[in-house]
Amino acid sequence: MPSRSDITYFGAGPALLPTAVLEEAAAALLNYNGTGLGVVEHSHRSEIAATIINEAKADLASYLDIPDGYEICFMHGGGSAQFSAMAYNFVGNWVTRKYKELQGSESDESTVLKLKSAVENLKIDYLVTGGWSQKASAEAERLFGSEHVNIAADSRKANDGKFGTIPNEDTWNLSHDAAMVYYCDNETVHGVEFPGFPKRLEPGSDRPIVVADMSSNILSRRIPISNFSAIFFGAQKNLGSTGITVVIIQKQFLPQPSTALMRQLGLPIPPRILEFETIIKSNSLYNTLSIFDVFIAGRVLKQLLRQHPDKVQGQEILSQKKAQLIYAALEAYPTIYQVIPDRAVQSRMNICFRIKGGNAVEEVFLKNAATVGLTGLKGHRDLKGIRASNYNSISLEGAEKLANFIGAFASQSGTLFVE
Repeated sequence: MPSRSDITYFGAGPALLPTAVLEEAAAALLNYNGTGLGVVEHSHRSEIAATIINEAKADLASYLDIPDGYEICFMHGGGSAQFSAMAYNFVGNWVTRKYKELQGSESDESTVLKLKSAVENLKIDYLVTGGWSQKASAEAERLFGSEHVNIAADSRKANDGKFGTIPNEDTWNLSHDAAMVYYCDNETVHGVEFPGFPKRLEPGSDRPIVVADMSSNILSRRIPISNFSAIFFGAQKNLGSTGITVVIIQKQFLPQPSTALMRQLGLPIPPRILEFETIIKSNSLYNTLSIFDVFIAGRVLKQLLRQHPDKVQGQEILSQKKAQLIYAALEAYPTIYQVIPDRAVQSRMNICFRIKGGNAVEEVFLKNAATVGLTGLKGHRDLKGIRASNYNSISLEGAEKLANFIGAFASQSGTLFVE
């Protein structure tokens, strides 16, 4: 049986965790800080739990250089719950702002009538570049109706009905005064990553309200946080274990309208557990939070801060180097390997490719890779092929090992490939 040190796991999530963090977690499960109780046995209302939460928030803010004016909270439900939460909260905040704009000295009844008219033009914009942003837009349509959802860009329209590109920004059909413009910074399934912050969304006189799903590339490169109104990410890729989702949100977008006003406007009311304002007021403890998962996230952050004195900038350099090694190995054999996404938007985190010969040869690739300790490489069930998830926990040596295997496998093409 292989030992942990024999395996380099490239799974898309839950992802590999640092061994040192797991060892700390194993000890904490039995006796946390000499208390005689495991970390999962302490009350989430205890001082111990509050310290774990506050340290994780502070370390995240330090590592990503999150400016004042933003709040951080931990939530349940994964990224999928945020598809609903972001739409609910940013539409609610849009209503709050419009109500204040229209209120003036007029009667409340008159203000509501004007607000009802404004709601007819309410739009939530989505840039659809892969499966996760597509699911987010579909959830918004389910909650608010298609009349309020604007697909400002869809990469399938210019790519033969397939994902794998990001449409030119000149073609984006952005709404005026949208409640938010939503995009997924890195599409885990399709291996598409925005190279940087979109120029069309940069702050200006008509500043858009930008929300991003960064579940699979968070902590791997610098982020211009002040350009975003909110960012969210599941922990299970680069931050920790499955069970918590992190939301970073600008404070000015927290206020929500009354339930009565939303009912008058015919707009949906979010479950309390998805209201950012409520969760943040309780320091993420509106209900029982998985403190153990926050503990693991906190230990991952402390390890990253020790590993990189220059914080996320150091990890960005390392992530790029690892991705370049793997892509270079693939590109060295263009008649054998085909990287799926367009070169300009290839993800550093999720490297998706096919092999000449299709499923039969890919199964041989996966089997042979596993014999040398390279696991978790099977592509998504919809896309098939091979997917190497190059998350932060993959070492440089692990990336080199995969790159070398890619080359060695290609050199055996005469005996392995089938037509």
